[in-house]
Amino acid sequence: MSAAATPAAVPEAVRALARRHRFRAYETLPWIAAIGGYFLFPDYLALGAQVFIAILFALATDLILGYGGIITLGQAAFFGAGAYACGLVSAHGWGEPLSLLLIGAAAAALVGFLSGFVVLRATGLTQLMLTLIVAVMLQEAANKANDLTGGANGLQGMEIWPILGLFPFDLYGVAAYLYCLAVLFLGWLVLRTLVHSPFGRSLTGIRESEARMNAIGSPVFRRRLAAYVISAALAGVAGALAAETTQLVALDALSFDRSGGVVIMLIVGGIGRLYGGFIGVPLYMIAQDRFAEIDPVYWYFWIGLFLLLVVLFARGGMIGLGETLWRRLKFIPLRPWGRRG
Repeated sequence: MSAAATPAAVPEAVRALARRHRFRAYETLPWIAAIGGYFLFPDYLALGAQVFIAILFALATDLILGYGGIITLGQAAFFGAGAYACGLVSAHGWGEPLSLLLIGAAAAALVGFLSGFVVLRATGLTQLMLTLIVAVMLQEAANKANDLTGGANGLQGMEIWPILGLFPFDLYGVAAYLYCLAVLFLGWLVLRTLVHSPFGRSLTGIRESEARMNAIGSPVFRRRLAAYVISAALAGVAGALAAETTQLVALDALSFDRSGGVVIMLIVGGIGRLYGGFIGVPLYMIAQDRFAEIDPVYWYFWIGLFLLLVVLFARGGMIGLGETLWRRLKFIPLRPWGRRG
């Protein structure tokens, strides 16, 4: 029996897994910032809710892109599926918010399950194009089904009931902000548990070497499909949240801009870091807003330049850049107090 299989080694493996699950102090920072934002920026709560939705969407994408190594430009298919499922049910008389989130998640998971059988059998550029094709096909289907989805005019007539029957959505975005923050926190907890579990570690192994994982008998396709469906469900929740808070679903929920935008946000924050979305989404949205205000015509140029600088000088995104600076600063000797020269 090898040392790795001895009874003494098993508790050590359990302890190592427990250490990975242990909460760190820095993990409270996004939530402290979110709670602080509620009090510091009361006029921007509606915008804050949309930021939380985008972060949840980014987290869902990071599961398959950063941890599973599944190249995608079609995550909008799941976001839009969740948004339209929520919108259609609401427009036909049922507006309970929590159950609508589950409906959106189920619709997106179904799309992920069906498309995953095709997408995950391809690799590289073929896989990238297949994910894009799925989103484009769904967008065109929503455009053609004008009587059902509203087509280019968007799905209207939604009526969302108060959250838990007590907290109605208001014009100031108070309920939407707290509601989206709570859903984001739950989604983050699910993903955090998942990526630190044996399932998450196997996803990382598949990303690093699919051949090696096949050689040790790991069910590679089933693991990737499971991750794909979970990611789709969380993206569907994000889409349903967007539909509930705006009470409108438009074709841009399925657009390439949404798929490409979430990947860019992850690149800015850091892919495969779990917290890349918390940094990349606000940075990208703030940069987009500032550049559009400074140069309304050519603001895409400045966004492109910003991304170029990130790729060149922050290979691991803002989180990777921060880690590099921290490692370098740790080795800078500090002179004792009072010493001159």
